Amino acid sequence: MTTSTIQSEEILVDCQQVWKIFGEQAPAAMQAITRQGLSKRDVLQKFGCTVGVSGVSLQVKRGEIFCIMGLSGSGKSTLIRLLNRLITPTKGRVLVKGKDLAALDAAGLRDMRAHHIGMVFQSVALLPQRTVLENTAFGLEVQGVPKEKRNKTAAEALEKVGLSDWQNHYPDELSGGMQQRVGLARAIASDPEIILMDEPFSALDPLIRRQLQDEFRTLTKQLGKSAAFITHDLEEAIRIGDRIAIMKDGILIQVGTAEEIVRNPADDYVAEFVAGISRLHLVKARSIMRPVAEFRAAYPEIAIEDLPRAASGTDIAELITLSTRKDLDAVAIMGDGGPIGIVSPRDLLNGIQGNDRPAAR
Repeated sequence: MTTSTIQSEEILVDCQQVWKIFGEQAPAAMQAITRQGLSKRDVLQKFGCTVGVSGVSLQVKRGEIFCIMGLSGSGKSTLIRLLNRLITPTKGRVLVKGKDLAALDAAGLRDMRAHHIGMVFQSVALLPQRTVLENTAFGLEVQGVPKEKRNKTAAEALEKVGLSDWQNHYPDELSGGMQQRVGLARAIASDPEIILMDEPFSALDPLIRRQLQDEFRTLTKQLGKSAAFITHDLEEAIRIGDRIAIMKDGILIQVGTAEEIVRNPADDYVAEFVAGISRLHLVKARSIMRPVAEFRAAYPEIAIEDLPRAASGTDIAELITLSTRKDLDAVAIMGDGGPIGIVSPRDLLNGIQGNDRPAAR
């Protein structure tokens, strides 16, 4: 996934040096961190407080799916709850559409959640006594939308997630994957600009999970929504996200595209995470191609105009397919004015192994 899918550079969610400390002495602990630079362990021992999120700054752009991943205790679920003020930062600001959530009064916060932010949890929490349609329309009912209008909107949302035929059924008649679809339909029924997803697919079987991942990404892009998606699974983050943030112990370690993180991990922790990830669909031609002049000098016997062609965003898997279609040992990477680089089989091997600098012949 690349940031080329992002509609614009407009920032919808802006976290500015956000801290969240849990405990009765949180203000004193925050002051001590600021003045003395105490560690998370020091704060626990001295103040009996837990540092959930530690100085996190990030931005979610319009049209972007931004994945936040980390292991249990990394702070990712705490962070997403800060994005709609289910909890309030100890320090720092969370701005949504330029508005500081902490500065909103109760009515303003309700309006923000009702019209601009939707949320889907791992536990969908559908109301068992209500039909699928009524569950989907529940948020609109809370907003005071008339029944006929909210049911029409809910039905349209259910159609988008493929549950039109289940409107009059009850939650206990649905599979886990179908219940998650209802949760997503409920979230999009209010037509929010931002959807927050907290590990919504983690309890599902692998096949259903992959299907919902693909459906979520497709639907989000079709509707022009932005999303912050929490997961502990890097492969899920890669499958869904335009950009990925990796957290550890409440700290944001690295933010980037999947390709950037896999090719250039920020530290040993990230490197360990990405060690087993296949690079075939992540690393692109632009990262492994060599200059045209260098290729001409190394392979004078090969006519570049006869090579198969590919765009700079073509991944290694497709480059391998192209390179095997002809008895020629390279693929020409094209720009607006002609070839901008060449990828040879050796370059492909370097890319797969993680050595993205082209090797000399």
